Amino acid sequence: MSDDTPRQEIEAAIEAHEDPLLGPVLAERGTLRDLRIDGGRVAVDLSLGFPAARYGRRLADDLTRTLEALPGVDRAEVNVASRITAHEVSQDASRLKSVKNIIAVSSAKGGVGKSTVAANLALALAAEGARVGVLDADIYGPSQPRMLGISGKPVSHDGETFEPLEGHGLQAISIGFLIDQEQPMVWRGPMVTKALQQLLYDTNWGDLDYLIVDMPPGTGDIQLTLAQKVPVAGGVVVTTPQDIATLDARKGLQMFRKVNIPVLGIVENMSLHVCSHCGHEEHIFGEGGGQRVADDYGVPLLGSLPLAADIREHADGGRPSVVADPEGDAARRYTEIALRMTATLARRGKDYARKFPKIVVE
Repeated sequence: MSDDTPRQEIEAAIEAHEDPLLGPVLAERGTLRDLRIDGGRVAVDLSLGFPAARYGRRLADDLTRTLEALPGVDRAEVNVASRITAHEVSQDASRLKSVKNIIAVSSAKGGVGKSTVAANLALALAAEGARVGVLDADIYGPSQPRMLGISGKPVSHDGETFEPLEGHGLQAISIGFLIDQEQPMVWRGPMVTKALQQLLYDTNWGDLDYLIVDMPPGTGDIQLTLAQKVPVAGGVVVTTPQDIATLDARKGLQMFRKVNIPVLGIVENMSLHVCSHCGHEEHIFGEGGGQRVADDYGVPLLGSLPLAADIREHADGGRPSVVADPEGDAARRYTEIALRMTATLARRGKDYARKFPKIVVE
C-alpha cells in the first residue's frame, strides 16, 4: 500500500466518516494531522477543536472499524487529541488573557432550569478534559454556589483581585460567595453591571479553555450591557417546550444577534416528564417547542433534557447529575449537548489577534 491511490481512499474514508453524535466532524480542515501507511498497517492522528477525552476514545474505535473494513487495510491505529483555540468575539469587548472562550448560557426567562443546565454543561466539558470556569452572572439570584456545592469566600492576595473558588474540577466565582445566602441584592442596573464586570475581570482565572457564564434572566438593559461588555464567543439559549417559554427564548436569541454574539444552539429543558416510580414519559409542557425555535432561526437544537426528580435532587445537593451519576441518562444528555455546543464553536472563526506580536515604536 505504498502508492497514492490507497492514501487518497483512506483520507476520503476519514473525511466521510459520519459520527452518530456530531456528524461529519472529521471533514473539518486541519482535523487530520498525520497519516502513516506501512503495508497493511495504517496510523492516523486526529486533532479536534473541542474537548474529547472520553468522546475521542469512542470516535477512535468507530473510525478504526471503518478503516479496517477497507480493502488492503489489515490494522488501523487511530489517535485522537484536542486542540482548543480562542475564537472571535465582539470588537468592543476586552479579552481576558487567561480565558480562551466565554460561552453565555441564557434563557431570557426565569424558571426554565438555566442554571442547572449551565452547571452540568461546565462539568461535562471538564469531564472531557477541558479547563473550565463558571461565572455566576445572576447577581440578584445566584444559584451556582449551592449547585456546585462550593462554600467560603474568595481570597485576595493583593487587595484588588481575588482567586476563584474550586469544586468538582471547576473554577467558579459568584456574588453568592461574597454575601450572606439570604441577603437580597437591592441594587440598580448600573451597580449590577459594574459588579459583574468586577467578578469577570478581577478574578484570577487560571488558563481556561471555556468560561461558562450563567446569565441572569431577561433581555433588558442589564443583559444587553453585559453581552456587550463581556467578550462572549458564543451564546446558548435554554427554553422549555411550552409556548410561553419559547416566546421568551426567541427574544433571548434576538438579543444575542443584536450584539453580534453567535448563537451556538438551543437547549430544550424539561422536554418530557419521567415518572420516578414507573418510568412513564409524558410531554407535560408540550412538545417540539425548542425544535421550532431552532428551525425558525436556523440554529441547531443541541439537545433535550427530561423533567426528572434526580436532576433537581442532584443540583440541590451540590453534586449536579454529571458528577452525581456520571453514567446516567441525564449525564449522557448533558455531555452530548456540551460536545455539540463546543464542536459548533470550533467551526467558527479563530482569534488570531492574540498570536500577533506587540509592536512597540520607540
